[in-house]
Amino acid sequence: MSLQRTPPIDLATPRLTPPSPSPLTPLLLPQTRTADEALSPAKSPPVSVADRTVNSTSSTPSKPGKQTGSVSLLEQEIKKWSESLKDCEFFDGEWIMDDSYPLYKPGSCNIIDEQFNCISNGRPDKDFQKLKWKPKKCSLPRLNGGIMLEMLRGRRLVFVGDSLNRNMWESLVCMLKGSVKDESKVYEASGRHHFRGEAEYSFVFQDYNCTVEFFVSPFLVQENEIVDKKGTKKETLRLDLVGKSSEQYKGADIIVFNTGHWWTHEKTSKGEDYYQEGSNVYHELAVHEAFRKALTTWGRWVEKNVNPNKSLVFFRGYSASHFSGGQWNSGGACDSETEPIKNETYLTPYPDKMKVLERVLKGMRTPVTYLNITRLTDYRKDGHPSVYRKQSLSDKEKKTPLLYQDCSHWCLPGVPDSWNEILYAELLVKLNQLGQTRRNP
Repeated sequence: MSLQRTPPIDLATPRLTPPSPSPLTPLLLPQTRTADEALSPAKSPPVSVADRTVNSTSSTPSKPGKQTGSVSLLEQEIKKWSESLKDCEFFDGEWIMDDSYPLYKPGSCNIIDEQFNCISNGRPDKDFQKLKWKPKKCSLPRLNGGIMLEMLRGRRLVFVGDSLNRNMWESLVCMLKGSVKDESKVYEASGRHHFRGEAEYSFVFQDYNCTVEFFVSPFLVQENEIVDKKGTKKETLRLDLVGKSSEQYKGADIIVFNTGHWWTHEKTSKGEDYYQEGSNVYHELAVHEAFRKALTTWGRWVEKNVNPNKSLVFFRGYSASHFSGGQWNSGGACDSETEPIKNETYLTPYPDKMKVLERVLKGMRTPVTYLNITRLTDYRKDGHPSVYRKQSLSDKEKKTPLLYQDCSHWCLPGVPDSWNEILYAELLVKLNQLGQTRRNP
């Protein structure tokens, strides 16, 4: 099964000093470190968290099995996987059945949004949770939550983007949360228990002195409101300004961006009197041109504000949808799908938006690692919530349930878990590169 992956842009291996904490992030971030310390394993000193003192060595932080020290486990993981992963094409492969999956039990993670909680919502089939992504030339390491938390010790990992990145963020938080000894020491910084409707969220892993955060920014550029000549308020999209939350995450150690699903005519007023640059509102602008302008703005912001010696930047590609017989707002369905696509001739054409993204990434000076998950998700027509997106349907939905399906997002456990396993593998590769650089300066 031959899949295309655009070669990742060479990325300097970093680790950095977090900036001043965002309003959501407690004062738990580490003392300033030099760029040379990058992603290397490190001991975190006790740090004040609000009115509490967190001693990062006060309890056994994970459950990966018998151990002599979590740092040595991280070193063993790097040594075990570095050779087989270093030249592997992660995005060229196939989905295989693995009965040891999923990585966490359905219903075991209380942070999963109802929209993604398919088994709890009554989905009867289970095999979609047991599929693992297998690259052709290597095997991906199973994500070990305790070891990944050691990678993140004293650091900020931030997801920025639309609800598909929320899908990925919830997946990772569930895997990490399930690996700690005391789950009471894992909490959302503002005390929230529902993860829709707010602009930002931050999960604190107290024993590791780290946060895993999500900032809602579906376009990566600013949604705006203007008053026209008639005094009427109207929404515009500022293609020349990044999202307003960017100041809060620009110094994070690892940032995973995405955008794509909102760039449709339905979401952007069909391109008429919606896109804005400076004081100019375009009467009409093609969505792909607007997308290019927005990504160019994002790229310039990254180059100006993100220090590649301190922060790792990832961009996750477009996640495939599988509506049949319509779209998300016109009766599109996927509820009958229980198996992935097995013949690649049935895959959809590679999205033009991702070609635009790839051109922008190639033109950037700051290295960005491209998580090109488009093709691997295109196989998974079986992985969406479809009609199992909520427990209680409205009267209207009960009368016509097949008209209200979600064939864009993913059930959890499910496909986004594999995105996080690829992220985990990428981090292991970068840690190994850092070790080689130190041995051979």
